[in-house]
Amino acid sequence: MEKEISQAVISRLPRYFRYLEELRLSGVERISSQELSKLMKVTASQIRQDFNNFGGFGQQGYGYNVEFLYQEIAKILGLDRKHNFIIIGAGNLGRALGNYLNFERRGFLFKGMFDQNPDLIGTTVRGTTVMPMEELEDFIRNNDIEIAVLTIPKTGAVSVADRLASCNIRGIWNFAHVDLNLPGTIQVENVHLSDSLMKLSYNLTE
Repeated sequence: MEKEISQAVISRLPRYFRYLEELRLSGVERISSQELSKLMKVTASQIRQDFNNFGGFGQQGYGYNVEFLYQEIAKILGLDRKHNFIIIGAGNLGRALGNYLNFERRGFLFKGMFDQNPDLIGTTVRGTTVMPMEELEDFIRNNDIEIAVLTIPKTGAVSVADRLASCNIRGIWNFAHVDLNLPGTIQVENVHLSDSLMKLSYNLTE
C-alpha cells in the first residue's frame, strides 16, 4: 500500500524546488540539511522528515546533491512531463495568467482561452485566440487538456466545473470564490487571493 503523504509536506515541496533551483543556478553542488534550513527557515529535522517520505535522497556526512535532489523533487511534483491547460475567463486575471511565461518553464503549456463575452471572443492573449464557451468540450477532448484554470465569477463557476467534469478534466485551478463539489478523481486547488491579503492584514495589526 502506498504511503499517504500529508498536505503539509506537499505544500512545502514547491518551496524546496524553488530554493534548489536557485542553488543550482548559483553553481552549488551539494548542501546539508542544516544549510538548507538556514536558507529556508525550516528546521533541519523537518527537512529530513519531509524528504524521508520519498526515500531520503541524502548521505550521512555528505548532505544532498543539489542537482539530483532538484530533479527528484521535479519528478515528485510531476514537472518532468508536460501539462496542457486552458483558461476559462478572459478578464484581467485570466489574461495576466495567460501572459505569465514562467508556466512554460515548469512544463505547463497554455493551449486555449474561453469566455462567453462577445466583446472578448476573437481577441488574443499571447497569440492565443479567445474562443466561445460553446467550443469548450470539443477543444478539451481534441487537445489532450489536463488542467482548467477558472477565472470567472462564482455565479457561473459551478456549472462550468460540471461541464469540465463531464470532459474528464483531471485538475482545476480555481480562482472563482466558490467551493466546487466534484468527483474525487478531479483535483481542485482553490486560490482565494483576498484570503492571502486578509492574512497579511492580520499580521500587520498584530
